Amino acid sequence: MSYPARVSQWNQELSTVFAHLSQPQLWGLVLWSTSIALLGTAGLTQSSALLALVLQQPETTVKQRLREWYLDARHKTGSRQGRKRKDLDVTTCFAPLLRWIVGRWTGKDLVLVLDATSFRDQWTVLAISVVLRGCAIPVAWKVVGAKEKGSWRPYWEGLLAQLDGCIPADWKVLVMADRGLYANWLYQAILQHGWHPFLRLNVGIKARAHGEDGFDWVSRWVPQPATSWKGKVDCFASRASRLTGTLLLHWEPGYQDPWIIITDLEPEEAEISWYGMRTWIETGFKDFKRGLWDWQHSKRTDASRVERHWLAMAVAQLWTVSVGCQAEVETQAQEQATHLPETHIARQRRRRPVGTSSPRSLSCAVRGRLLLLAAVVRGQEMMPSGTLQPEAWPQTFQAPRKLPSASKQRERERRRTYKRQGRARKRAAA
Repeated sequence: MSYPARVSQWNQELSTVFAHLSQPQLWGLVLWSTSIALLGTAGLTQSSALLALVLQQPETTVKQRLREWYLDARHKTGSRQGRKRKDLDVTTCFAPLLRWIVGRWTGKDLVLVLDATSFRDQWTVLAISVVLRGCAIPVAWKVVGAKEKGSWRPYWEGLLAQLDGCIPADWKVLVMADRGLYANWLYQAILQHGWHPFLRLNVGIKARAHGEDGFDWVSRWVPQPATSWKGKVDCFASRASRLTGTLLLHWEPGYQDPWIIITDLEPEEAEISWYGMRTWIETGFKDFKRGLWDWQHSKRTDASRVERHWLAMAVAQLWTVSVGCQAEVETQAQEQATHLPETHIARQRRRRPVGTSSPRSLSCAVRGRLLLLAAVVRGQEMMPSGTLQPEAWPQTFQAPRKLPSASKQRERERRRTYKRQGRARKRAAA
């Protein structure tokens, strides 16, 4: 069966990345990711309608083919008649997906973020994503029931194990997670893979700096907004959970609580401002839902089907982000006008210092999708591919979107003072 040149081009690239997939599995991934990237939605009905026009095939035929791709083997057509059908094991695609990103990456600094997102009261997706330029590309995930009981530890350890060895040993890799996911075993698991944990802790913990005798609340180092501290510590008073590492603390004005980060990096090697990149995974979840791919409308009723659907969206996300990323870098280079003489009018009219860029008006994912559509409209022979060029890690803190009123700030400060006085009275009584 013949396919348009642009579709065949994308098939050639994916066949190199996912060489272990069978031909039907590969073509299903090609068709799904292509339709998602061009349509801006991951819906079955619209995808099959678009591909039917592209492939000049009946819409019902294309729709069934797309359905067969994410179904389990036992549910596929002909399985009851004894025909051989294969499951698409999505976990076998995690390592190739990360290696694909590494191959497109410029530089040797990379950030992985662990977080979970929910789908109504039906599913919870545990995801590990590579983040850059305000975007996130999932590289490993596990779908569990939203009301499923039990620990997530086996799932997170399994996802990390799937990515082991995919990043060169001489790269600097930070692994971030919010305070709700912190656990001592997670910190140790990240170290075992040769990466650097960069995990947020709750305020209500105790630590002692090297040279101190007793443990005390970490809030003593950042008692008020606009204060910072970092140093080597023994964290947690309990011997069972005690951890030696570097503690980074900063209380940005306008935020309710300070950031408290534990890492294995030396104090002079780490900046707490880097933790701002953790929030980029949330923009990635937004892309998967109402931002781009409309996953919130999914009607999948089986966890394995959801996981396969996520693979198609992850490939589309990687494609659009890489195209948009390269375009953003080229646009910034033109705006900075660093190649022009000092007396050039473009330099004289700039309001921003040379070497700085304007605020991002479009995400790389959205910009990349627009470029793909433009390539189709212009009839380009080859579809853009792109590279992944991260920005320098942030050195400043993003101000909160909405600062609390003066009265709320005074009330928070009153409560904090009351709590500090209460702890002081308890220590004195002891």
